[in-house]
Amino acid sequence: MATAERKIDWTTMLIPFAIVVAMMAVFMIEPEGSKNVVDTLRGFFGDTIGIYYPILAIGSVLCALYVAMKPKYGNIRLGDTNRPAYSNFKWGTMIFTSTMAADIMFYSLIEWALYGGEQHVQNLGGTQMWAPTFTLFHWGPLAWGFYVILAVCFAFMIHVRRRRRQRFSEACRPLFGNKVDGLLGRIIDIAAIFAIVCATGTTFSLATPLLTQAMGYVFGFTANTAVTIIVLLLICTIYTVTVLFGLKGISNLAAICSYLFFAILFYFLFLGGETRYIIETGFQSLGNMVQNFVGLSTYMDPLRENGFAQTWTVYYWAYWLVWACATPFFIAIISKGRTIRNTVFGSFGWGLAGTYMSFIILGNYGLSQQMNQNIDILEFINRGGSMYDAIFMIFNTLPLPALALILLVITMIAFYSTTLDGITYVTSSYSYKQIDPDEEPAKGIRGFWSIMLILLPIGLLFAENSLYGLQGVTIIAAFPVGLLLIMIVWSFFKDCNKWLKTNH
Repeated sequence: MATAERKIDWTTMLIPFAIVVAMMAVFMIEPEGSKNVVDTLRGFFGDTIGIYYPILAIGSVLCALYVAMKPKYGNIRLGDTNRPAYSNFKWGTMIFTSTMAADIMFYSLIEWALYGGEQHVQNLGGTQMWAPTFTLFHWGPLAWGFYVILAVCFAFMIHVRRRRRQRFSEACRPLFGNKVDGLLGRIIDIAAIFAIVCATGTTFSLATPLLTQAMGYVFGFTANTAVTIIVLLLICTIYTVTVLFGLKGISNLAAICSYLFFAILFYFLFLGGETRYIIETGFQSLGNMVQNFVGLSTYMDPLRENGFAQTWTVYYWAYWLVWACATPFFIAIISKGRTIRNTVFGSFGWGLAGTYMSFIILGNYGLSQQMNQNIDILEFINRGGSMYDAIFMIFNTLPLPALALILLVITMIAFYSTTLDGITYVTSSYSYKQIDPDEEPAKGIRGFWSIMLILLPIGLLFAENSLYGLQGVTIIAAFPVGLLLIMIVWSFFKDCNKWLKTNH
């Protein structure tokens, strides 16, 4: 039995970080030149061949539903036990909180306002009908489809085939054979880790300013870089301690997160005075999305009359796709004992339930202030006001806004911690050349990744000009991830059909 040090693949661990550090250096030294290059590439991937992303999104959902509903695939038990590793509630809360839960809360509060000023939304029928509809669409089944189909592929590889290399390259073995042990496998794994690091860095940069400004608003201090770093280090401490306890610690923190989440939803739904409006608008938006789902899924604005599809829809599919390098592995690991059918419908169900509750309650409360209370948040944003100040405008309409903001900060810190717990667990498993499906990564490796994943967001605070550039790189990174998704799903069907022939 090799020692832990000998089993670790340092190349796969360190090369992606070297690439990111080099990129940050270039962004800081040549901000304008690097921005122009990234803008050109982003224009090509997001505009010229932008149709690539919605086709992948639609295909992922169709594949996931196909394997769930076809008995020969759907009835496959993930592992050698009929008893799921976690109760439905714990499993569901880990699925939701280990994804972009903190980002989901952030966007729930303000995304309707970002759409409200779009010409496309006004042409369709106005803010009231379409702004909340697009929030549900962009965070709905097509987004979750990336996670679900890859989770099935990885779960089959880990729990049924019991492969000891928990990596993207290993998932491609049925397609490429032993080539994944060489240069091809290295390229695949480095691309996946690189995407995870970029996604983690940019998602932290999104909502951390909201946390620091909210704390400054409540406690009366000026939010600055030093305070933001303290908040990041606090999050790092929480998720490092949690991840050192392994899956049990992650499970317990996920349960705590869910209770905090329900508390803030209760606050907005029942204490803000807009209960009827929130529920009815949510009901109407769900119906509108279902009625127009095919059209929304395939809308590409070929004449570029408004650019809405490229600015928003393509961006979101690419963003979710980059995150698909980490989250599906985590869902796969915790799904032991379940059937493929249960994993597909359960992942969709729990993921969409948490996401839609957040957008319907938090988002529609903000929309109600715009439509019912004459608080012109749209005009404030259109005049160049920040999203963070707009969110504070919404909170100031609640009873005891300071208490609501404190609850928001605590919930988002907890959500960030659970999201990073899942990522840290996955990247730690990724670091081993071989690891048994039931074996947890060593605490030292988990600690290493928990610290490394926080360094990039801290670095971004000192390189503000590079933020847009790195977000652009994240979108660009989604292109090869999409190719990997195609190869992994193809490999799954090939491997699964081979397994079915020999076991049935």
